[in-house]
Amino acid sequence: MDVISIEKTGEHFRLIYDVKGRFTVHRITAEEAQYKLCKVKKNLIGTKGVPHLVTHDARTIRYPDPLIKVNDTVRIDLATGKITEHIKFDTGNLCMVTGGANLGRIGIITNRERHPGSFDVVHVKDSAGNIFATRLGNIFIIGKGNKPWVSLPRGKGIRLTIAEERDKRIAAKAGSS
Repeated sequence: MDVISIEKTGEHFRLIYDVKGRFTVHRITAEEAQYKLCKVKKNLIGTKGVPHLVTHDARTIRYPDPLIKVNDTVRIDLATGKITEHIKFDTGNLCMVTGGANLGRIGIITNRERHPGSFDVVHVKDSAGNIFATRLGNIFIIGKGNKPWVSLPRGKGIRLTIAEERDKRIAAKAGSS
């Protein structure tokens, strides 16, 4: 979810995963380049009772909103480094998978299975209706409801089956000739 800005050309990009698990750069607008999303990894009390929040990109933010919990996503203004908004980790929110076999897929959380002493499992449904499951640590919330806070690349995080990819490739080849 890092933002890359090229000053000379005035271009802005967001570094995200595609559905094949590779990093891809996605062109974004100048106003979208002003913020980034960060997943909360730790919520702790520091020295002298000062609350701290640690994000996935190793940012430590002091005095966060007490409603922000672990696995929530915060929107950070890159100019000031302050939290502007946050999304709770909850069913019905839009998420991106950032690890495992489903890396790069995007969907809506349908439910969460709690397994004390083991890994919690989260079930996700993409916009094509496919349901898949992954570990809780691999989930990154990117929007409230089904509306994303960041623009998404074409394909919207839907992984096609091998047969669907083949049919798409054949149709494109037939259309060009």
